[in-house]
Amino acid sequence: MCSIAGHRGTNSKELDRNNLPPGSTGGVEPLTTNATDRYTLVSADCHAGGDFSDYRRYLPTSLLEEFDEWTLLYNNPFADLTDDSRVRNWDSAVRTRDLEADGQVAEVIFPNTIPPFFPSSLLVARPPATSREFELRWAGLQAHNRWLVDWCNELPGRRAGLLQVFPNDIEAAVAEVEWGAASGLKGVLGPAVPPDSPVPALWNEYYDPLWAACQDTGLSVNQHGGAGIPDIDTSPNRNFLMLMEVPFFANRSLWHLILSGVFVRFPELRFVMTEQRVGWVPETLAKMDAFWHLFRAGGVGEMPADATQLPNPPSSYFHSNCYMGSSFPGPDEADAIRQLGVDRVMWGSDYPHAEGTFPETVAALRHVFADWPADDLHKLLGATAAEVYDLDLTELAGHGIGPLVGEVAEPLDEVPTHPSMAFRPRP
Repeated sequence: MCSIAGHRGTNSKELDRNNLPPGSTGGVEPLTTNATDRYTLVSADCHAGGDFSDYRRYLPTSLLEEFDEWTLLYNNPFADLTDDSRVRNWDSAVRTRDLEADGQVAEVIFPNTIPPFFPSSLLVARPPATSREFELRWAGLQAHNRWLVDWCNELPGRRAGLLQVFPNDIEAAVAEVEWGAASGLKGVLGPAVPPDSPVPALWNEYYDPLWAACQDTGLSVNQHGGAGIPDIDTSPNRNFLMLMEVPFFANRSLWHLILSGVFVRFPELRFVMTEQRVGWVPETLAKMDAFWHLFRAGGVGEMPADATQLPNPPSSYFHSNCYMGSSFPGPDEADAIRQLGVDRVMWGSDYPHAEGTFPETVAALRHVFADWPADDLHKLLGATAAEVYDLDLTELAGHGIGPLVGEVAEPLDEVPTHPSMAFRPRP
């Protein structure tokens, strides 16, 4: 079995990323592999959560009666959370059986179910609008975070749980980050702020105490696609509008953080954008760099620079502080992953969602990555995620779970009949 433990923990800030060719890993020595070695698959995008009854014991006693009333009235709109498959979100035996059979040994946990007092799933719910709504939903969020600690501990070292916070109360968010780090959680699902939200935009220094807490604890800040859109609930075509607009409102967090100097003020902070595709990133970085050079030279046309510009090109902060979680990537994403580098991108299966790769993960990898060097795939499929989320890659490899190098290198002759977007063009 091939071990790459010696590459874990490399500090990207010790490397000059600005002068690396596309796909370079910064001078890390290549691995020696053969066809019988296994890839250690760490999915950087999986989803889980408790059932309503699971959260009850984590709530304050004063809210239990109101919680019981809420559970009776709440109508869950998500089919996968009402049918028999929903147990995959919390049943460790079912989930472990599925993932191991699919070649996945570890996972980064984003939310999936509905926590107490929430109007919808955590990923798409807007920030609370009133103090009472904040009080109730903050209790529900803390219940989820505490459930998550216990649930991750059912499979030690193989689940990287992401705690969640609200932007409404930064002091409470900071305290929760410090509690989560001490409790063994591995990252923070950061607030995605819609433009019509009552809380400040992410470029505001209002969030600096939160970024400082994440930097000090070593927890990455994560954002998942699907959040941050303005209120379109009254539209009869809401889902269609959401699919058209959500990429922009999710993607803009990248330039909000970079251009506002967050990574200048917090050079050790790590920011991860997951399930937002990857192809848009190289062009966006190039555009930011072009405007940066123009503003440094005086302005863009008749538009002068209205702020002190970053000391280095915007793209340099991506290469030192940012990562992409590439969920169920298709062939059209492969070139962009190469351009960004396998030390900046992490593969994800999106389990248990239907558009993800389960139970055809190996076929999906063969379909997209059969001609890739094994050294690059070791990083893309596991090593980079293990470094970002502080997982022991050597220990994970010791489980002997994962597809063979030679198996993934075999091109796929026939695409399976499967709903995963890894096997078909994405809009």
